Amino acid sequence: MTNNHTIEIEGHRHVSFHLDRLEPAEMAAKSDAFYQWLDTRRSVREFTNEPVAKSVIENIIKSASTAPSGAHKQPWTFCAISDPVLKKQIRIAAEAEEKESYESRMSDRWKDDLKPMATNMYKPFLEEAPWLIIVCKRAFELDTDGKKHNNYYVNESVGIACGMLITAIHNAGLVTLTHTPSPMNFLTNILKRPKNERAYLLLPVGYPKQPVYVPDLDRKGLDEMAVFYEGE
Repeated sequence: MTNNHTIEIEGHRHVSFHLDRLEPAEMAAKSDAFYQWLDTRRSVREFTNEPVAKSVIENIIKSASTAPSGAHKQPWTFCAISDPVLKKQIRIAAEAEEKESYESRMSDRWKDDLKPMATNMYKPFLEEAPWLIIVCKRAFELDTDGKKHNNYYVNESVGIACGMLITAIHNAGLVTLTHTPSPMNFLTNILKRPKNERAYLLLPVGYPKQPVYVPDLDRKGLDEMAVFYEGE
């Protein structure tokens, strides 16, 4: 993208945008190659403690931050944790919530649906993975005087950023797992986040143990998940 020209629209500066167009054959090949590569992504629950450079995590987060957001408010905070003391606190609190969920909150049908995932209330990956990224949604903004300012389409915006975050993790040659203990307010409490932030998603990030096994699952085919409305 090159920004060679600027104009004013309703008093705000806009810059020119350039996109290198691809020939149809190259476009088809690149889009198929990207799908084939992304289809190798899997959720992994077993991590080594091998270090991952902070600069890599920074690049992953910056990639996620390119996501579109309502009115460009960018209503997210990415909390990246490598401190083993904090990770242990998070694991203890998360497993307490998971125990409650497995024993009293989750229906038998829900637990049956989880059986192919081979998951349970114990979450050692919260300590094993070299990094945890806690994505917080910013429900509103607070200025220096404590006055609230609206954010828009917060859940949608943060959800898009999380998808891009997971893709960036895969692109870096690392693995992750989406973890959503419920409720998640213990995360914002442990991390001492401000009152305008709510924990949205937890992602352990690192290298998989070797060997590591994942469920033998099939993804839905295109005809099961897409509907095309084409003119004649």
